[in-house]
Formats: sequence, structure tokens, C-alpha cells
Amino acid sequence: MFISSLYVLVFHQNLFTVDYSDLFFPFRANCSACKKYLYGVLGVSTERAIARHEVREIEQRHTMDGPRQDVALDEEDDMVIIYNRVPKTASTSFTNIAYDLCAKNKYHVLHINTTKNNPVMSLQDQVRFVKNITSWKEMKPGFYHGHISYLDFAKFGVKKKPIYINVIRDPIERLVSYYYFLRFGDDYRPGLRRRKQGDKKTFDECVAEGGSDCAPEKLWLQIPFFCGHSSECWNVGSRWAMDQAKYNLINEYFLVGVTEELEDFIMLLEAALPRFFRGAAELYRTGKKSHLRKTTEKKLPTKQTIAKLQQSDIWKMENEFYEFALEQFQFIRAHAVREKDGDLYILAQNFFYEKIYPKSN
Repeated sequence: MFISSLYVLVFHQNLFTVDYSDLFFPFRANCSACKKYLYGVLGVSTERAIARHEVREIEQRHTMDGPRQDVALDEEDDMVIIYNRVPKTASTSFTNIAYDLCAKNKYHVLHINTTKNNPVMSLQDQVRFVKNITSWKEMKPGFYHGHISYLDFAKFGVKKKPIYINVIRDPIERLVSYYYFLRFGDDYRPGLRRRKQGDKKTFDECVAEGGSDCAPEKLWLQIPFFCGHSSECWNVGSRWAMDQAKYNLINEYFLVGVTEELEDFIMLLEAALPRFFRGAAELYRTGKKSHLRKTTEKKLPTKQTIAKLQQSDIWKMENEFYEFALEQFQFIRAHAVREKDGDLYILAQNFFYEKIYPKSN
């Protein structure tokens, strides 16, 4: 049983009273360096103090601007995207692109920070989260990201659901990356001490010894992230959970990409949702790549290690889900782009209207 409490709940004064000590507010894009330093060196308490300060700034600014709650937003400005990011799938790299673009494209980016990165929220937090996201007009259009499992907004009776997107990765590659990340960190916050720091055991050695950090059960993550908050989603090896994850991927997600083809995922998002992602593909291709994040000291597993993990029924299910997602992504891409001289180009609008009746006089 998971018990969740949010460090971060967005603020809306007309919904309920919020204890400011439990509030999180997103760091502004132009202070990303400050964020990385303060979080990595000074810790969560300092991050919360800065969050409370920024909440007061926002409240003061909107008080001066006058109330907005009765002002109807146009369709594009009323848009909310949720990226319920799976750990170690290039999620930080992709999210940093959103931070780089938010000022230019005029939208807000907010991080959903749950206690110990718990992906399952308590029922009361689910209610708060849904009310916040759907009702906080000052933060629309908004791009929310965090390590949380899929949450069905329709069950809470909201009129307009957010747009879900996500990225998944080959399950063994994801686990290997996470294994070394816990021990050596990455080049994004190199000064932060990791939970397994000091453990020099390789992934191959861990598998050979039957260690818990590399056990097949650790592969079970992408399926429950897409399955959601039902208890069966987190029952390792559940066929129902995999079927539900597939259903949600097809019916509830706008687009799901794969880490191995991240640039194409970004290109499709820019074509379909330019309000948020205008300029994203060019930034990814030609920018200074400051958004890229790499796990350090990572060693590729041997064929023997991979073969041993692939004997597991858990790997077979996670891999089936990954292949399912990859097939859907490649199908969408095939109908959206054309290749010329080795480069991909987004297709222009390929439909029009005719035979329009009744005729105007």
C-alpha cells in the first residue's frame, strides 16, 4: 500500500485553505542554475522556503493585476499538459526543453514534487490535485511534470481533461540507467549525494549475485505508471495492469514517444501543439544541449546478463508494453512526416472542406 503526500500543491484560494509550509511553487526558468545549486547543496527545506516566497510574489502580482477567475480563457490558453514522467527515460532532458521555451511561448511549467517521489497519491491528494490543475487560471496554459502514475480526471467530474504525454524506454536499458544513477548520479546535479553512493558493484555483478536492486521486479515500472492508481496496477506481473496500461496509452494519451527516438517525439509535439512546443525541434537539434542529462559511470550489461533478465515473465510483459508503445509511435510518425535526403519533414495539412451546404445567398 502506498501512502502519498504532496510537497507540491498548486494554490487556488477559492478551493480550500492551504498550509503554506506544504506548498511547492515552480522555479522560474531563468533561475534553473539557482534551483540546481540550492536543491543539491542546501536541500529540500531551502527549496520550500524559496517556494513560499514565490507564492507570495505571485499572489501580490495577481492582486495588483486584479482578479482573473471570472475571465474566460480562450481555447489555447485554457490548455494543460501533464507529463507524468517515468524515471530514467530522458525525462529531465525533455522537461528542460519545456523550461527553455516557456518564457518565449508564454506558458507556465510546474513540477509536481511528491514525498520520496511516490508515484501513487492518496485519495485526498488526488482530489486536491485535480481541483488545482483544472481551476488555477493564473497558471494556464500550464505544463505539469512529475513522477506520478496516470490519474483519470474524468472520475472526478471535471468538464475538461488535461492532455497527457509521456516517453518510455527499453525496460532493461531503463533499469541499468537507474541502477547506476542511484550510485553515481549524473552530470545535471553532480554534487548531490545519491542513495547508493559508494556501492561500486556493477550491474552484471548484481544480477549474477541475485541482488535486489537489479531483480526482475525492478523492471515493473512503466506499466504501472500508465495503468494508474488502482491497486492491481502495482501488482507485479499483473496481466490486467498491462492491458489497462495499453488501453490508457491508446485512449488517454495524446502522444507517447520513446527515448531512443526522442527527437522525432519532440518534432511531432511541435507540429501538433505549437502553443507549447514552437521552436522545440530546432532547440534540440542546434542548441547548446544544456538540457541533456547523462548518467555517469554507466557500464553496459553483458549479453549473459541481458539473457538472464529476459527469462523473466516480468521482462516479457514490460517489453511487450514497450514494443506496443513503439509500434503506436511509429504508426503516428509514419502518417505525419515524410523523409527526404535522410531528413524528416512534417506534412502540411492534408485535408480540406467542400460541398458545404446550405449555400449562402
